[in-house]
Amino acid sequence: MPDFATSIERLLTQVHHWDEPRWRAAATTGTRSRLVQDLVQRLADLSAEAESRPTRRVGHIHDLVLRDQLRVLADDLLAAAPSADLLIRAATAVDDTRRAL
Repeated sequence: MPDFATSIERLLTQVHHWDEPRWRAAATTGTRSRLVQDLVQRLADLSAEAESRPTRRVGHIHDLVLRDQLRVLADDLLAAAPSADLLIRAATAVDDTRRAL
């Protein structure tokens, strides 16, 4: 079973030093920035699900802010006391993104 906290730490370690050109580089589908933006939205949606509230669109501020958005949304998700199933879905989304980068 994937561990969400471990998965998110691995991803943050992977991207913490990236500059703008590296974020804009091509990935398996789209750019690295687009893949991580999609993950940010997915984590926000899972947090909303865990808190039984409506989803909201997460705006893209700048590529260099993506790692901070990931950290905040991961912390929000963990603070929401999600179910084991929801954490598995979140970890899988993070792991899939890491592989695609």
